[in-house]
Amino acid sequence: MFKQETTLDFLTELLSINSPTGYTKNAIDFLRHTIEEIGFETTTTPKGNLLVFVTGEDQTTTRALSGHVDTLGLMVRSITPEGKLALTKLGGPLTPTLDGEYCEIIARDGKVYTGTILSDAPSIHVFPDAATKERDIDHLFVKLDEKVNTKEDVDALGIQNGDIVAYDPKVVVTKNGFVKSRFLDDKASVALLVSLLRELKNGTLSAKTNLIFIFSTYEEVGHGASWIPEEITELLAVDMGCIGLDLACTEYDVSICAKDSSGPYDYELTTHLIELAKQKEVSYAVDIYPMYGSDGSAALRGGANIRAALIGPGVASSHGMERTHVDALKHTFELLCAYIEHPLH
Repeated sequence: MFKQETTLDFLTELLSINSPTGYTKNAIDFLRHTIEEIGFETTTTPKGNLLVFVTGEDQTTTRALSGHVDTLGLMVRSITPEGKLALTKLGGPLTPTLDGEYCEIIARDGKVYTGTILSDAPSIHVFPDAATKERDIDHLFVKLDEKVNTKEDVDALGIQNGDIVAYDPKVVVTKNGFVKSRFLDDKASVALLVSLLRELKNGTLSAKTNLIFIFSTYEEVGHGASWIPEEITELLAVDMGCIGLDLACTEYDVSICAKDSSGPYDYELTTHLIELAKQKEVSYAVDIYPMYGSDGSAALRGGANIRAALIGPGVASSHGMERTHVDALKHTFELLCAYIEHPLH
């Protein structure tokens, strides 16, 4: 049932669309067009989240699945006297990995300029601390691919404080199934949710209850799904699974999160997901994420009276140069199918 080529093609295209938190309209428009072509009606909230409603066999119960289309990014904080762009973070990018990355600067008038993110000690031949300089946000800047030498030169281009800086995702899919790219958090999950909608429409997957798919736009800053439709009683957030210190998940598993920084997820629903993974012989890991929050966290903090759980494909090097494997995508997809077809109650 998992259509690998279709999923990867969609994921690659989605990754190519700049969508830092606060600048997600193009990605949402792409999603809307794709989902309406599949055959579902959509609606967009005032905040910009895209909702897709799927009628189920039991129309008295509504469950939701969420994934976020917004990514990490940067914004112009100020323009230096030398015509460089000082930066502020959108979300929490791992800033040392940004040194040397190509980027686009999106001006408010719609013009797009290119540049390179660099340390303020960018040359080993010139700066004695080039190799040791901190690469935090206060020591990185954008060097524009324009003939600019002063702040006034940059002002003349129409670039100003508050403009979006989107850096290159660098998407690669290897022959042996690794997917390497920035922003797999959370576009890999979004691609899986769109694949689920394809299967629901062609009838190979059956919705046992009403479903609402939520594609959120401010997850990276903590309030993506802080509002959800009131008929929802259960929310499954689909987001990247963490890999690393003291964690069991690998790039080949679906991760089931029992607790993150916002607290424990619903015990019964999490147990149900673990049992489904066992029954379907899905490769899974259960983990605790100490420095993480999700759309489930946002919905609960927003006052939603719901059960919430969190799963997702294992993603290495999160918020840096990320990597997963098609096995993790497949196992996550299979668990999502089981969740849709086998409600908790």
